Amino acid sequence: MSTQHADVVIVGGGHNGLTAAAYLAGAGLSVRVLERLDEWGGAAVSQQTFDGVEARLSRYSYLVSLLPQKIIDDLSLPITLAKRRYSSYTPVPGENKGLLIDKEDEALTRESFAEIGAAEDCDAWNSFYDSTVALAQAMFPGVTDPLLTRSEARDHVTAVTGDSELWDRFIENPIGDTIERLFKNDVVRGVVLTDGLIGTFASNNDSNLDANKCFLYHVIGGGTGDWDVPIGGMGAVSGALLRAARDAGATLISGASVTAISGNKEVTFTQGGESHTIAARYVLVNAAPRELDALRGRPAQGPAPEGAQVKVNMVLKRLPKLRDSSLSPEAAFGGTFHINETWSQLQSGFDAAEAGSLPDPLPCEIYCHSLTDPSILSPELQESGAHTLTVFGLHAPHRLTQTRDNDALRRELQDAVVASLNSVLAEPLEDVLLRDAHGQLCIETKTTQDLEEALGLPGGNIFHGPLEWPFVEDDADVNNPEQRWGVATEDEGILLCGSGARRGGAVSGIAGHNAAMAVLEREGR
Repeated sequence: MSTQHADVVIVGGGHNGLTAAAYLAGAGLSVRVLERLDEWGGAAVSQQTFDGVEARLSRYSYLVSLLPQKIIDDLSLPITLAKRRYSSYTPVPGENKGLLIDKEDEALTRESFAEIGAAEDCDAWNSFYDSTVALAQAMFPGVTDPLLTRSEARDHVTAVTGDSELWDRFIENPIGDTIERLFKNDVVRGVVLTDGLIGTFASNNDSNLDANKCFLYHVIGGGTGDWDVPIGGMGAVSGALLRAARDAGATLISGASVTAISGNKEVTFTQGGESHTIAARYVLVNAAPRELDALRGRPAQGPAPEGAQVKVNMVLKRLPKLRDSSLSPEAAFGGTFHINETWSQLQSGFDAAEAGSLPDPLPCEIYCHSLTDPSILSPELQESGAHTLTVFGLHAPHRLTQTRDNDALRRELQDAVVASLNSVLAEPLEDVLLRDAHGQLCIETKTTQDLEEALGLPGGNIFHGPLEWPFVEDDADVNNPEQRWGVATEDEGILLCGSGARRGGAVSGIAGHNAAMAVLEREGR
């Protein structure tokens, strides 16, 4: 077995690994990227999921908020992100009405608050989200800079916003407590809280502040908190990064399963039944920290990561009719469609899941990408009125897989998702699902175990592990480039460049950028 040599080996060809590769190869370093699968992009891919149905679904990750314009500009990425007119629609459980947040019609939004008996919450809503925008404008530009300490970050936020209480509201105090204090209506409270629960298993009044961290990353993206639809699907984002890395001179090796990383930065992998080794000066790991421990041959550090969601993809013949006949399906599905996500339902769902049961009803939120970007459908599907739906179900923690066969759990979760949707529809969802070339309904469900097996996400955790603040504590070591950029590991020269890095969650490229910057700082470039 011969040994190759490179300046940098990147383990994992997800969007972060490709981002790092583009920066480092562009700076003149020799870069090898090793990807286990034949397809590049990791979780940020577009795939034709159903046989004979020409719809390119964003199969795993699905929206973009945290991708900095700086990365797009630096790498000349031909990426278009489309904004959605409607922020969200939330039916009132058991009633034929709901809350519609229309970003282009303040009067209509105010009427919607009044319609569900939440008129007094409308001004509080506007004030609350004005404050999240202020927070975003203060914090988001710094995600591609070296880390600030907690005190430095707090002083910066206060200086930029002129609001001395903003930091405490979102960083120091449980976000659930803030929501309960500011809003009165059960539906309104739930809609606000959901941003703290995407991929995070936490109670409404989470004293550990895990929900706060999740909430923060969901509201600071782009300096606005908007979650946008990538034109062409998520694969267009990874495809642009793949081309950037290749054009910069990186060597891209697919079908390469990494089996070990030594302390002296030798990376061993198998490809086509043969074993290979690359000796590098730096190894960047676009895999979960727990996976890195395994590759280093040492015990895993800390508790096992736990995902907390079920992901369902569908293709419909048409959008379904709503129980709320006053609203068009195009408006309801034009933003985030929240189902059974009131404040009380979220807490009862958490309590049920913590006790080992499936929430009933299952809190769900829906995204219809094809309304914003029809290009992911073939012309024939577009003409027929077909649409895609992506469902993200909350409070489905990985611990449920410990007491159930995964196939049985997948069926149970899919049934729960369909039942949750049917509770707000005027017709059965099954009646509008498209069928594939084999006559099967176009619906696909992914459990946390499915995500672990397909993408190497420990426990199906979409963040590779617990989220961390986008700053470090005042007494943290920031003595070297890896620490300052939030990408350090126990091993010198081995860096995290994926979602497990600090500031690494979601489709952002931030972790890849920051790992590359740490290397370039080491290199004096």
